[in-house]
Amino acid sequence: MQTFGANADVPLYSVHYQYNSGNKFTEVRETSLRQLFEKYGDILWLNGSHKYNVTNFIGELHDLLDIPSFSTFSQEMLDELIGKLRKRGNSNATINRKMAALSKLLRKAYKMGDVFSLPEFKRQKEKAGRIRFLDKDEENALFSEMRAHSDLYYRYCLFLVDTGARLSEGIDMRWGDVSAHRVTFWVTKSGRSRSVPLTQRAAAAIAASDRRYPGPFTEIDQQRFRQAWHIAKESIGLADDKDVVPHVLRHTCASRLVQGGIDIRRVQMWLGHQTLSMTMRYAHLASHDLDMCVPVLERASAR
Repeated sequence: MQTFGANADVPLYSVHYQYNSGNKFTEVRETSLRQLFEKYGDILWLNGSHKYNVTNFIGELHDLLDIPSFSTFSQEMLDELIGKLRKRGNSNATINRKMAALSKLLRKAYKMGDVFSLPEFKRQKEKAGRIRFLDKDEENALFSEMRAHSDLYYRYCLFLVDTGARLSEGIDMRWGDVSAHRVTFWVTKSGRSRSVPLTQRAAAAIAASDRRYPGPFTEIDQQRFRQAWHIAKESIGLADDKDVVPHVLRHTCASRLVQGGIDIRRVQMWLGHQTLSMTMRYAHLASHDLDMCVPVLERASAR
């Protein structure tokens, strides 16, 4: 490492060297998380709500580092970040999301020769969270309020609850992605496209949209939709229920599929989950699968 004092004409910096793919030494100068995100953010993440969250995550992590410039990202630096996030009240689930973004960025930087070494990322143990979904009465009351605000918002709610689409997936959908009985989501969180069949009311919700726009719901602004949603849920007495956010419509769709007897694998495909473990959060709702166990226990106890 080479450094220059305060009287020198050049700023302080550190230099490391590592072998590249051509078995030659390459110089690794100091960088920062903000600089790395500016360099690789558009390559690693598509524009949308997820990238917006990642931008905030990386900015927060940059600000938390005591020394934001580095040429090697040490295990001590990682532990320091996790400790500070925990002091801020971040849950393990939130820490995992932020660490996933950091790991993806650093792995890209390491591959491109911008970082000398990487720490070991270990996933924090998460508690099983409560899955909130709407019952039919809640859906009717909430959708009625949304309809009073905007027929477009009402139809979008119908579409979301019957397809399980994420808010951004439906908004990004184009007319060419829709057929008579099916819709394809090309822009997804996982990066993998998926197609799902349409219910009658989901198809009707699409058909009533203005074809002068690029897609059935492209005129919707997410922020304004969320504002209308919160006003609607306050109107029906759910203002204090922090879990009743627009994403609850996706949970509701999944819950109804499982409760209706659809197997977990098909629910995974419907929702577009990358791993089965994500879908298993809904498995406890398939209580009817256990009903067949009762006669076995009844017969055993009668002997």
